[in-house]
Amino acid sequence: MVNQSSKLECAVSRACGACQHVGEPYAEQLKAKDARVAELFSGEALANAELRPIIGMDEPFHYRNKVISPFAPGKRGPNGGREILTGMYAAGTHKLVSTDGCLVENEQAQQVVRSIRQLMRKHRIEPYDEDRHTGFMRHVVVRVGHESAEVLVTLVTNADEFPASKAFCRALVKRCPFITTIVQNVNTRQTNVILGKDERRLYGPGFILDTLCGLSFRISSQSFYQVNAVQTTVLYETAMQLAGLVGPKGAAPAGLGEPSKVIDAYCGTGTIGLVAAKRGAVQVIGVDSVESAIRDARENARHNGIENARFVVADATAFMHDMAAAGEHADVVLMDPPRAGSTPEFLDACARLAPQRIVYVSCNPETQVRDLRHLAQRGYPTRVVQPVDMFPHTDHIETVAALVRNPNSSTF
Repeated sequence: MVNQSSKLECAVSRACGACQHVGEPYAEQLKAKDARVAELFSGEALANAELRPIIGMDEPFHYRNKVISPFAPGKRGPNGGREILTGMYAAGTHKLVSTDGCLVENEQAQQVVRSIRQLMRKHRIEPYDEDRHTGFMRHVVVRVGHESAEVLVTLVTNADEFPASKAFCRALVKRCPFITTIVQNVNTRQTNVILGKDERRLYGPGFILDTLCGLSFRISSQSFYQVNAVQTTVLYETAMQLAGLVGPKGAAPAGLGEPSKVIDAYCGTGTIGLVAAKRGAVQVIGVDSVESAIRDARENARHNGIENARFVVADATAFMHDMAAAGEHADVVLMDPPRAGSTPEFLDACARLAPQRIVYVSCNPETQVRDLRHLAQRGYPTRVVQPVDMFPHTDHIETVAALVRNPNSSTF
């Protein structure tokens, strides 16, 4: 049950701008998001869809298990030394808002950031000056396993050589004994991109493990992994239910049997597809055009002993067109496109494959509505829309839509 009185004050909310609604009671935030979804899905083509109430968090604070903090030089002190600033950039700028805390970031991760800043002073490590491209420590990225509680610290540096790195790591682990591994990532480019390509392990195995939806995932500095594990579980479980892959009676649109063949389009590192493989799909095919993501997906499948999922490096649109041309079918297509949504070509290829259901996970309901209207014209009316609050105190809304093929429609 959502904590109706969840409201805390943030001293830098106006300057930061990342959490637009942190000063509002959480229950009011959820009402506003429900109203926004209802407005977006009010068009004629979507009028018959069942709009379910948004699923919020019981504890909507400190949910971000990935914390990225830049370092920058501040004012000079009376002894000539410079203050070290850390915090977050103001929305849409590179102006650093200096703060020691954040209401949505993991508290252990924040402790790590503060400890690094203190040790930088002690070890005389200069923070990175973005304008002059000088200084050593650019960022720290802290990832905390939600269930495992393992902690990965990535120190992003402006040079390859890290003097006294062993002493620095020993001191950091002494201050934060919950840290399980530390890596150095080297980024010497003048760029807004946080991570560079070169990396070395300084302490521990160089990765952490965490559990999501009953599956174990290996997480390194470069891995994609959702930052709110609690609501990611809700999101994925919702997708599985609407796909007909287990779940409470009535969770999925009625009248269809359990799916046997599932296509996971835009599969990334394979998270949703692997959950589907574990929940009863006979075969899962994950498709993505990014080779490194598919490599991670295959490794995640091996790591979990899943043999009924395979992952393919390909353009999903062309892949589904080829499947349809070969007379193959799928029972369900799972799709989770980027914020820009899908393309008409992809949606047409999906409809041509003629799955019984399409489950569309979206981080941008505006583009999702556009795509759902297109699919409705191809014989796939939207039956259910379930919003999920992945990022409390912000304007972001995630929605999962279930579409069922009209038996009277024909492929084209």
